[in-house]
Amino acid sequence: MRGVRYGEVLAVFLRDDKLQAEVYGTQMLNDCPEELWSTLVAEDIAREMGALFVKLNGPRHWMLDGLGTKVAMVEAVMREFNGLMTRRIAVVDLGNNPQAMPYAERHVARGSVFYFDAGKPVYELVRPDGTAYVMQARCIGVDPNMTEESLETLGSRLALPDGWTYRSRVLDAELVVDTTAHVATVLQDEFENSYTLP
Repeated sequence: MRGVRYGEVLAVFLRDDKLQAEVYGTQMLNDCPEELWSTLVAEDIAREMGALFVKLNGPRHWMLDGLGTKVAMVEAVMREFNGLMTRRIAVVDLGNNPQAMPYAERHVARGSVFYFDAGKPVYELVRPDGTAYVMQARCIGVDPNMTEESLETLGSRLALPDGWTYRSRVLDAELVVDTTAHVATVLQDEFENSYTLP
C-alpha cells in the first residue's frame, strides 16, 4: 500500500447541536485520478449534499505498508462525485470546532488495522512526554512537491508545538496499529500530512 494514491471528501453536518463529518474516500476503489479530482468543487458538493461545508482532503499517498480487514464502524455508502467513485469510510465527531488545527487530536471511527513493515522507514511526531504519532499518509494537496524522499527533512519545515519533535527511523519490527475495537486518534501537521497514535 505504501505510495498508493487516494483522496477523500469530508462533508460536515450539524447533528444534535454537534458538528459531524462524513468521510468519503477512494481507498480500495481507485487511485483518485487527477482528471476527476481536479473537477471537484467543495461548495457545489456541499450544496448538493445539504452539508454546512465540504473539505477536499488530498490527494494523499499511503505511508503504511498494508491494510487489515475493515470492521464496519459505519454503514458503507457508495457515492460518486463528478465520476469519482467513493465509499463512506468513517464518521468524525468535530465537537464545536470544524476546522482541524495542526497538531490537534481528532477521534475517528474507522475500524481498521494498519501495518508498517519491519525494515521500512516511518515518520513520527513526538510529544514532550515521548508519545509518538506515526505518519499514515502524506498529502500533496498543500504542497504538490511533497515526496516520500522529502519527508526525511520535513521537520525543518514544521512549526512544531513547544517541546514536540519530528523524526524518521527504520523499524526494527513490524508496527501494527489496530483500531478495530476503539476509535482511532489522529492529527495532522500544517501540510495536512496525517499521523495516527499506535
